[in-house]
Amino acid sequence: MADASTLNRPLCCEQFGSGAARGCFAAADGSLQWEAWGWRWWDFSGAFTVKPQRLAGGAGGALGTASPPLSSLIAVFLPQGFPDSVSPDYLPYQLWDSVQAFASSLSGSLATHAVLLGIGVGNAKASVSAATATWLVKDSTGMLGRIIFAWWKGLFADILNDVAMFLEIMAPIYPIFFTITICTSNLAKCIVSVAGGATRAALTMHQARRNNMADVSAKDSSQETLVNLAGLLVSLLMLPLVSDCPGFSLGCFFFLTALHIYANYRAVRALVIETLNEGRLRLVLKHFLQRGEVLGPTSANQMEPLWTGFWPSQSLSLGVPLHRLTSSVFDLQQLVEGHQEPYLLRWDLSQNQVQVVLSQMAGPETILRAATHGLVLEALQGDGPLPRGLEELRNQVWAGPEKDNWVIVRDTHQVLDKLFPKFLKGLQDAGWKTEKHQLEVDEWRATWLLSPEKKVL
Repeated sequence: MADASTLNRPLCCEQFGSGAARGCFAAADGSLQWEAWGWRWWDFSGAFTVKPQRLAGGAGGALGTASPPLSSLIAVFLPQGFPDSVSPDYLPYQLWDSVQAFASSLSGSLATHAVLLGIGVGNAKASVSAATATWLVKDSTGMLGRIIFAWWKGLFADILNDVAMFLEIMAPIYPIFFTITICTSNLAKCIVSVAGGATRAALTMHQARRNNMADVSAKDSSQETLVNLAGLLVSLLMLPLVSDCPGFSLGCFFFLTALHIYANYRAVRALVIETLNEGRLRLVLKHFLQRGEVLGPTSANQMEPLWTGFWPSQSLSLGVPLHRLTSSVFDLQQLVEGHQEPYLLRWDLSQNQVQVVLSQMAGPETILRAATHGLVLEALQGDGPLPRGLEELRNQVWAGPEKDNWVIVRDTHQVLDKLFPKFLKGLQDAGWKTEKHQLEVDEWRATWLLSPEKKVL
């Protein structure tokens, strides 16, 4: 029996991750009484009791262990240490991602039903060899697409997936174009699979916060399997209802496609990525130059456009080969003049292009400064308020070709010597991770003898 003095004070306590600790008290009958266990996202609480147990062989008593509620489910579908082992945007993103995957699974069932109908399943006149040949041509076209389009990634791929399934549904309506239609559809689907893998890898790196990329990836696969299983079960109920009514099938497809696109939009908007790509850097820098404040990751991610490439903007190329920018000693001297950082920058105003040669010593912050330098030159061509030094340079750019572009580049170096340290500190204070980035950088590096002593960031 427990001593009366021990009934009102905890004997021990435990804590999951960074959650609140709970205590354990001695009950009057000698058992251990734990405080209520609360879960952050499920609002579950409830006390439970651990009874004393005897070890085999008559050894002293040992406490039995009790798993927290839902722990088995969490272990299967959520990363170990959730929610502290993943990014704060993990749960909302995964929920919307599951919705879009479910809608896509149902749409895929409708598309598969149409393809099987088109190759002759259920038709006594259909030839097995003809159906097999059509299927092989469809798959080989998809394999070719994987090879050719392995570089393509982005949100546009999800819409391409919907277009591919729409083609499959429409294929049986025009039998004469059936093979071409499903080959085109499978080509688009294979592009989507490559793009989806690349995007998923980047998101896994963002979500994993304890070097647990493998665990996050495995749990994402478990969640996807569960969603696909649910989609399969619903498809078994849905297909008999739509098989004899093409119009109803097409209506269901359009509804599921709309749900798929909306869920994708919400999933992407739920992300708060703390590393800078060119789009986010352009937004943050523009706000900094105009207002003197640095946007935080949450605000910048909400403002970042989901569609890129539809509006004209300056081309920024990082890590270009030195031989592309110089053809003579004079060109090299002109390029190096005024560059005290481990990069060389050429601004082609007529082509609206900035090209940057990186030194062997260029680190992440050097690359970030080089990208900032290029975007500052872009800002000189736009409207809106700028700091005094840049405002004077913009007036010179607007005045005409009195000064060569390389002179403007040299002068912006001097402005950035004062401006960039403030900008970099503002990024770090706002929560951006400046020790790494998502800027597109080629692998070319160079050294140049004519440069003055270089700084390494």
